[in-house]
This record gives sequence, structure tokens and C-alpha cells, in this order.
Amino acid sequence: MPEVQQAMGLLINAFDKYSSKEGDKFSLNKAELKELLENEFGELLGKANDKAAVDGIFKDLDTNKDNRVDFREFVSMVCCLTQMCHEYFISKK
Repeated sequence: MPEVQQAMGLLINAFDKYSSKEGDKFSLNKAELKELLENEFGELLGKANDKAAVDGIFKDLDTNKDNRVDFREFVSMVCCLTQMCHEYFISKK
């Protein structure tokens, strides 16, 4: 169980690191999300430096359309990425 707690801590810390850069410390604006994607998920999301791709990711994550991505919205992306990676690794076995 310590590994799971450590992984959750890393996700929370990553969100907090970028959300506290500008304005509201409880959500990410588009620039903060872009920086988080590039620095933390760069290899997994090869298009993190593509403005159109970041705009699309931001739009999809911002489910309440408040022009911010809160932690709940961010976690939905992490869940989708985790599921995709899991399916990929299962298919490689």
C-alpha cells in the first residue's frame, strides 16, 4: 500500500506545484496545464508542446466550462492515461 500512497502523493504534488503558479491555487489555467503536461507527462503525451493539442486537452478536461481545470477534472485525465497504459502493457504480455 505505501507505493499507492506515494503515487497519489506525487499526483497531488504535481497538481499543486503548477496550480499555485498563477491566480487560483486550486485549479490550472491553460498555461499551467501546458507546463504540467510538458514537464510531467512529456514522453507520454508527445504533443504537449502542440498548441492545438493542448487547447483540445484543456477543453475536454474543463467539463464545467469555467476556463480552469480543477483537481477533479485533472484526475479524470490521469485515470484515462493510466487505463491506456494498463491496456498497452497487458497487450504486450
